[in-house]
Amino acid sequence: MADKVVLPGDRKIFSMLDLKSKGFSQYKVSKLVSEGKLIKLNKSFYENTEYRGEESDFYYVEAYAPKGVICLLSAANYYHLTTFVPDAVDLAIPRKARVSTIPDWPHMNVHYYTDDRHELGVITVREGKNEFRIYDVEKTVVDIVFYREKVGIEETKEVLVTYLKRKDRNLNQLMKYAELMKCEKVMRNYLEVLV
Repeated sequence: MADKVVLPGDRKIFSMLDLKSKGFSQYKVSKLVSEGKLIKLNKSFYENTEYRGEESDFYYVEAYAPKGVICLLSAANYYHLTTFVPDAVDLAIPRKARVSTIPDWPHMNVHYYTDDRHELGVITVREGKNEFRIYDVEKTVVDIVFYREKVGIEETKEVLVTYLKRKDRNLNQLMKYAELMKCEKVMRNYLEVLV
């Protein structure tokens, strides 16, 4: 009798390396795909159909853009800074990086950031065995102010007003990021009006 192959149900996306480190051979992985337990997303990543946890579109980012970081309104929504619910995942990647394939679902809006902007303020969020990279709250606010024309003036104002009401806000960090991202003057103007 053949060994029954069991996937852990606590993780949504696996890379081929993850699967190999758990003892799954290429043959076993192909078998799991043919049984419908794994869905091949691209050359390196698979979706686990046996996953039984909280769902998040953010878990797919690593599969399609390994250097991707959740940004702008997607990050603002994650931090409850806006009532706007994006219809796609806002994703920052370095200017020189490329996304091999953009999936039909979840929809992804790719934003190309300079290396210094891309690396600043990145944190890794772990939700059970799943993880994704996202900008911290202050970097998210600074990016939204910097890209206010693209994001929308009303959305920018809502994000700032909501941020300023937070007990855990860090205005020193906010201004440090604004200075590094060359939008300190604009940020000061917004803060003078809103505070």
